[in-house]
Amino acid sequence: MSFENPSQAEIRDLLAQSKTIAVVGLSDKPHRTSYQVSEAMQNAGYKIIPVNPQITESLGEKAVASLRDIKEPIDIINVFRRSEHLPQIAEESKNIEAKAFWAQQGVYSEEADRILNNDSKLVIMDSCIKVAHAIYR
Repeated sequence: MSFENPSQAEIRDLLAQSKTIAVVGLSDKPHRTSYQVSEAMQNAGYKIIPVNPQITESLGEKAVASLRDIKEPIDIINVFRRSEHLPQIAEESKNIEAKAFWAQQGVYSEEADRILNNDSKLVIMDSCIKVAHAIYR
């Protein structure tokens, strides 16, 4: 069975009902795509939690080293890491209460989908959250 993203209605509802996005791989460098996309989502009203052990903060928010270090509710886990890292991040996210696991455009893993198959999260891959927000808001 091959992976398929949720319907447009499900994605629209997710974005409308969400407030907090944990961004795995968020850079603190303004020229990086992860920074630009996350900044746009922050400007649209979402709280951004940077998840990156290499930085101390990004977009004015304190960074955490891993998803396990987040002490507040999150709605979306948005991943800006290469596809080969998705299975490990999917495994870690299984223990995190969130509505969705979202891998950015160009990031995809059948193994990550299998890992999350029995999880209650929506799984979205190879899709830009900023573009989806612009379309569905």
